[in-house]
Amino acid sequence: MARMHTRKIGKSKSRKPPVEEAVLPHGVKQEDIVKAIVEYSKQGMHQAQIGQRLKEQHSVPYIKHMFNKRLTAILDENGFKHDIPQDLMDLLKKAVTLRKHLERNHGDMHNKLSLQRTEMKIWRLSNYYKGTGKLPGDWKYDPQKVALIIKAD
Repeated sequence: MARMHTRKIGKSKSRKPPVEEAVLPHGVKQEDIVKAIVEYSKQGMHQAQIGQRLKEQHSVPYIKHMFNKRLTAILDENGFKHDIPQDLMDLLKKAVTLRKHLERNHGDMHNKLSLQRTEMKIWRLSNYYKGTGKLPGDWKYDPQKVALIIKAD
């Protein structure tokens, strides 16, 4: 299958090693890992940063193999549910920074194209999240409102 924004051909596959039975590292309990996840979230870390920190400092290779649920589900159970999913929020931040750049640099054609591609991804992802119920059905991408939301964070 071809890639969406390039002319290259790619193959979708998982690169994670198959794990039949997940075993926690010696001396580490699930409660300790959940406490660490909650603490990192209180510090303001994003989900990717939390996962990286758990791999480096706590020797937890994959959270899903250990808990049979994703990091997002663990955060939701402990009261850290966000209104907008993290991947969509990252795209929104990228779009806001690209718009600020284009206000100063009107002739930057490469970043105009990059902004168009980012906004297409935002629209597709928001349609997906509306269909799954993670976003309200009346949610719309408005660059001015998004800039205010990003500034408030």
